[in-house]
Parts: sequence; C-alpha cells; structure tokens
Amino acid sequence: MNVLLWIVQGFLAIIFALGGWERVSRPIAELTGKYPWVRTSPPAMVRFIGVVELLGAIGLVVPAATGIVPVLTPAAATGLAILMASAAAMHLRRKEPAGLPVTAVLLVLAALVAWGRFGPYGW
Repeated sequence: MNVLLWIVQGFLAIIFALGGWERVSRPIAELTGKYPWVRTSPPAMVRFIGVVELLGAIGLVVPAATGIVPVLTPAAATGLAILMASAAAMHLRRKEPAGLPVTAVLLVLAALVAWGRFGPYGW
C-alpha cells in the first residue's frame, strides 16, 4: 500500500503542478478559452488557486521524501481534497457536468493519500 500511495502522490503532484503552473503563468484571456469558470472569476482568485495547487503539489512529495515535517504530506492531500470538493460544488452550481469526472477522481485520490498518510501508512 505504501508503494501505491507514493505512486498516487507522484501522479497528483504532477497533475496539480501542471494545472497550478498554467493558472499562475498564462494570461487570463488564454485560460478563459480552456476553463469556462475563469470568465466569471476574479483574476486574483484564478492566480490564488494556481498558487495553492503548486504548493499542494510540492507538499505531496517533498516533506515525505526528505523526512522533514512529513505530516505536511497528508495535510497537503487534505487541502487538495478540499480544493477539489469546492471545485465540484462550483461545477454543480454552474451546471457544468463535464468538469465533474476529473474533479471527482482527483478528490478521491487526494482523500486516499490523506487517509493513508494520516492513518495506517503514515510516518
């Protein structure tokens, strides 16, 4: 199970790092074509979400890999799960069912990491 959790942590770190970097570095006008929710969201919120995703991606791997405050790994997973639950609620409110499957999978995977690292497979 420990190996599975590491694989999931790595996968989530890559996904959230790529998404976060995109939201932080690309112009808002470019993001509106790819993400409909960006049209009605303040640019500062879009950038903030990107920063949270980047920090979450780092938190999924670095503390556990270095052994320095490894409790930050399940904390990061919990934060990302909360972020995905919020994203799912937003997609439901905006009646955007196409955004739900990926959001739900990321939510479940982040919750799995949080459960595993806070619980039986923690440090």
